[in-house]
Order: sequence, then C-alpha cells, then structure tokens
Amino acid sequence: MKANEAAEANPPTLRKLFDDSAVAKLLDFLTLYKEFDYSKIEISRNSGVAWKTLYRVWPLLEKYNLITKTRRIGRATMFKLNTENPIAKALWELAFQIAKHETNKIVQEELKKETIKIPV
Repeated sequence: MKANEAAEANPPTLRKLFDDSAVAKLLDFLTLYKEFDYSKIEISRNSGVAWKTLYRVWPLLEKYNLITKTRRIGRATMFKLNTENPIAKALWELAFQIAKHETNKIVQEELKKETIKIPV
C-alpha cells in the first residue's frame, strides 16, 4: 500500500477534524469568543460560513463534542465552545500560540523599524 492510499484509508487526526475550511472558520470564531454563546445563525454570520455550510459541518462539531448547548432564547438554541473538552482546550491553546507567534513577529519588525529611524 502506497503512502497516499494509506492516508486515504486512515487520514491524519487533524484531517479528520478539519476536512473543510469552514470548520476552521467556525472553530476560529468559537475559540476567539469562547465566553459567549450564540445561535446558529449568529455563528454563521460572525464566522463567515454560509448557513447551508454550517448545517453541513455542524454534525462534525457535535461528533467531537466541541460545542455545547447553553440555553434557549425563544425558539433559538444558544451554543458555545465546550471549554471542558480536551480537544477544544488544545485548539484554544493552538490558536493562542499562533496569535502569540504572530504578535512577536510584528513586534520584532516594529523594533527593527524604530532602530533604523533613530539618528546617531
């Protein structure tokens, strides 16, 4: 069995989770605003994921227990990131480390600009 065939038969763990970029957008939004709960329509609008796409990938989020129902407001059910889930915790930590890395890169670039501007 070739490596490609093996990967198709048993995809890597993250590929199982991120089989669609819409999932990444949803998780990015949910990890960023993990303290708040939102209806599905609000999650769709705020994450930039189309309504139909949200309904297509929502079962994946439920399968990995990444979201949790928090309450009902009228007919709307509210959801948020399941912060008790170890996968969600790891995703949040990954998002934090990426943001930290990008911030450090920007700071280093700004410091280089400042050292260049200072007349001697």
